[in-house]
Amino acid sequence: MRVLITRPREDGAAIAVRLTTLGHEPLVAPLLEPRWFAGAPLDFAGIAAILATSANGVRALVRRTERRDVPLFAVGPQTAQEAREAGFARVENADGDAATLAAAVPRWLTANAGALLHVCGVQSAGNLASALAARGYAVRREILYAVDAVPLTPEAREALLAGTVDAALFFSPRSARLFLEQAADLPLHRLAALCISPATAAVLPPGRFAAARTAGAPNQDALLALLA
Repeated sequence: MRVLITRPREDGAAIAVRLTTLGHEPLVAPLLEPRWFAGAPLDFAGIAAILATSANGVRALVRRTERRDVPLFAVGPQTAQEAREAGFARVENADGDAATLAAAVPRWLTANAGALLHVCGVQSAGNLASALAARGYAVRREILYAVDAVPLTPEAREALLAGTVDAALFFSPRSARLFLEQAADLPLHRLAALCISPATAAVLPPGRFAAARTAGAPNQDALLALLA
């Protein structure tokens, strides 16, 4: 299958390698790209653990601190792997979404142990902090990056116009919306839309794609399993 990958370029390149190994033909066409914020080293006074809800959060974090001794609680496998590769001594994996992470934190840390530092982007919702506050945790949000929209590549447009793409991977509601906007004039009736979550799938209008399927869990491995 020829598969369109809409993730930012760094993540998309890694997925492309996996898809090639599985016998698919990847087409990397980022719709979003991270932009890192410069600033002073982060202050960890009173911080008992770090919350990371994306691999980009970890990438932004390591640009602003050399600390690797603070426990890091990751939303899912890719984020956890990024943290391990960055050298964090203790990494926990919630293997889900922000709600799963909030529910998992009490297994790893008591509310009176100290504050939690959520490293996130401009577009990140405050749901995680609210859910943990309801459990008695103090959460400090540090916005370390933005994720900017970028145009669909000419190669991707040509392939979609020619009908030579079999499936597209969507990793967030925002990327799905951007794709629909940028592909408004393109034929998508032969394209299968593979979505990482029900919220992402809900963005897609009925009948626009040949099929729309949702991963069994909100992570990259479950999404790629839809190609099996």
